[in-house]
Amino acid sequence: MLVFITGATSGIGKSTAEIFAKNGYDLIITGRRQERLTALKEILESTYKIQVLDLCFDIRHLNKVEQAILSLSAAHKKIDVLVNNAGLAAGLSTIQDGNLLHWEQMIDTNIKGLLYTTKFISNLMIENKKGHIINIGSIAGKEVYANGNVYCATKHAVDALNKAMRIDLLPHQIKVTAINPGMVETEFSIVRFDGDEDRAKKVYAGLQPLHPDDVAETIYWVASRPAHVNINDLVIMPSIQASATNVIRK
Repeated sequence: MLVFITGATSGIGKSTAEIFAKNGYDLIITGRRQERLTALKEILESTYKIQVLDLCFDIRHLNKVEQAILSLSAAHKKIDVLVNNAGLAAGLSTIQDGNLLHWEQMIDTNIKGLLYTTKFISNLMIENKKGHIINIGSIAGKEVYANGNVYCATKHAVDALNKAMRIDLLPHQIKVTAINPGMVETEFSIVRFDGDEDRAKKVYAGLQPLHPDDVAETIYWVASRPAHVNINDLVIMPSIQASATNVIRK
């Protein structure tokens, strides 16, 4: 079994790589940071005795995505599971004060990058007559919160695309699942606030958010269901959170 994971260098992507490796799956891991990819590959191969191919590219660039996927060997094109994990939030401001570069970064990564990857890998799955695509969305794809405008819009797009993929790929018996986490403590807020770690820490202060392993375990559970079972859409939240903005802090 072979799993292709985007954004595998940290957070949910890294934890997802670890749990699939632990369960004997071979991996194709992708990301923008070669040093992290190499380190993860070495750890997973030595610990779990599985095979890992690392591909360093930015999913925002169509030509890089196409080159990376279409240049795979015949064996590496037999992808069983695609985890569309790569994504980010950039900035937290009103529409009128929005940073255009932030907007483009989120749209290019969260929507276009997911589409590029899915386009090429779904066709490989059709040729192989099997596959499962797991799209990592967000509670921000189910509701909108103040100053989250464009990020929420990109995750609403993922929600819609997940439903559309399910319809389009149904004749080919390819499973499609969305997993939509609430608060998960990763590099998410550090990225959102342009590296301001002090501001990022305040997001999780006084509460217990999800850990990346919690989401990874859910991804693995979804992927390991019997062939006749598909989990279409799943929301996972920490117990202290009821909505995007309704949380309990100590």
